[in-house]
Amino acid sequence: MALILPVDGVFPQMGEHCFLAPNATVVGDVVMGDECSVWFNAVIRGDVNSIRMGNRVNVQDGAIIHCTFQKTRTLIGNNVSIGHNAIVHGCVIADDVLIGMGAIVMDNAVVESNSIIAAGAVVLEGTVVEAGTVYAGVPAKKVKDISQELLHGQINRIAENYLRYSNWFREAK
Repeated sequence: MALILPVDGVFPQMGEHCFLAPNATVVGDVVMGDECSVWFNAVIRGDVNSIRMGNRVNVQDGAIIHCTFQKTRTLIGNNVSIGHNAIVHGCVIADDVLIGMGAIVMDNAVVESNSIIAAGAVVLEGTVVEAGTVYAGVPAKKVKDISQELLHGQINRIAENYLRYSNWFREAK
C-alpha cells in the first residue's frame, strides 16, 4: 500500500479512479484529480508548500514532485506525463505536456500547453517554455515547434497508455 501521510494535519486528496503503486509516497498538501497514477518509487511531497494536479496525470517510476518552502508551489494541469526519474519542482506545468525521463523543471518555470521537455533536459528557474514547442538540453532551449504528429503520437499516446497500465493494476486486486 502506498505511503500516504498528513503534514501538519493536512492529508493528501485523491480524485476518482487514481492508482498509487504500493511503494509510492504522497504526503501533505497534495490534491490530485481523477484518473491520476503515481508509479513505483515516485514521491509527491506537499510538505513545504502545495501541489495541485489535474486529471489524468501520470507520475512515472522514481519521479519527484516538490516545491520550495514559503516561495513556490507546484501546479500541474490535465493530461500530463512526468517521465521516469524526472524532477518537477515549484513550477507550473500546463495541460497536455510530456516531461521526459530524467528531465528537471525548476522553480518558477512555466511549461505551456502542448509542449515536450526532452529526456534529460534541465529547464532553469524562471524559464517560460512556449506552447507547442519541444525544449531539450542543459540548459533547456527550444529545439523545434511541435507537430500534430508529436502531439498525438507522444503526449496523448503516453497519457493514454498510462491510463491503460493503471487499469491493469486496479483490475489485478
